[in-house]
Amino acid sequence: MKIGVTSQNLRTVTGHASKARSFLMYEWSAEQAVQPLDSLELSMEMSIHAWDKRGDHPLLALDYLITGPCGKSFINQMKQYGVRVRTTDETDPLVAVQALVAAVVPWARKPA
Repeated sequence: MKIGVTSQNLRTVTGHASKARSFLMYEWSAEQAVQPLDSLELSMEMSIHAWDKRGDHPLLALDYLITGPCGKSFINQMKQYGVRVRTTDETDPLVAVQALVAAVVPWARKPA
């Protein structure tokens, strides 16, 4: 599962996903724990807000996008591309990703 996190400062979860240009990327599979990948830096023209919908977009390869506050229209737009958006109040990107995995893959939860 490929998971992106909006992070304008590449340290914390940030909002305004449609205009975000910096993302932390993670991958999770049943065989291994959450793995951080390289960060993704988009040009201004490639923010979802400015993207002209021509050609491929790197965010469309995600299964989930975690972000702080964002609009319903952004959530619906990404849903059309098969990317599920989850908003969070969590500021730590890794904690947010682990919480998402635990929520969508119940058997992946760690025993208490």
